[in-house]
Amino acid sequence: MTDEPWTIGNLLRWTKSYLGEHGSDTPRLDAEVLLAKAQGCQRIDLYTTYDEFASDKTLVTYRELVRRRAIGTPVAYLVGQREFYSREFRVTPDVLIPRPETEFVLVALLDLVKQLGEQTIELADVGTGSGILAICAALHIPDCQVVAIDISQEAIRIAESNAVSHQVEKHVQFLKGDLLAPLKSDHVFDFIVSNPPYVTEVEWESLAINVREHEPRNALVAGEQGTEVIDRLIEQSTTHLKRGGWLVVEISPMLVEQVDALFADTPQFGPTRIAKDLADHPRVIMAQCVA
Repeated sequence: MTDEPWTIGNLLRWTKSYLGEHGSDTPRLDAEVLLAKAQGCQRIDLYTTYDEFASDKTLVTYRELVRRRAIGTPVAYLVGQREFYSREFRVTPDVLIPRPETEFVLVALLDLVKQLGEQTIELADVGTGSGILAICAALHIPDCQVVAIDISQEAIRIAESNAVSHQVEKHVQFLKGDLLAPLKSDHVFDFIVSNPPYVTEVEWESLAINVREHEPRNALVAGEQGTEVIDRLIEQSTTHLKRGGWLVVEISPMLVEQVDALFADTPQFGPTRIAKDLADHPRVIMAQCVA
């Protein structure tokens, strides 16, 4: 980028090409999102200002955003937010960037809730991160009381701010700790949901650089097998689910057989159900507490 006057349209065309050459899978979208951030406007507003010149302030801010994107910084961290289930959530490098696949956990949960009819629902979200599952549950399930747990205090701060933004802070309690350890021994729930770490150590080395160098490793990597965290979660859930309650967990499609076997080896749970994502891959596994 030179110091010559730039129109909005020329900025977008140049940046699309530049980011495409530097590894972006969505260079046009990235260019628009970053320019809207620099301009302090909505993306749609860019289309009505194509022939207008960008201000010096916009250019300085935009250059820095484009520079950081070109070296792999995720767009969500650059703009400070990410959409999940049609709502915007604040994100920072302290939390995992919400993925579309995690929406299938919420959909599976809402389908199970419908089967219960009208009643007060108590739910735990384990490894809440930015709080997307806890907050969406509070928004979409009437009379839902949620406990959201994360091992990271920094993540809890982000989740708490998202709860306030979505006006559900009175319905969500945040606790710091490892899995279900912060709960009292007699605290039981109708549902426990989780998007736990399930990446193996070997897989971690092959992940895209924008993931490995920017997103929190402890929110992704479970261990050598990928099932280490899920295994502990299944065991702990047996004492924190009501009889008839459900554990709903996001999984890697490559781990479905191993996770199914973990449930099968836990007599307190009945047969598992599997929900698939849009690519027809197993994405969510759920099981009911029967004892």
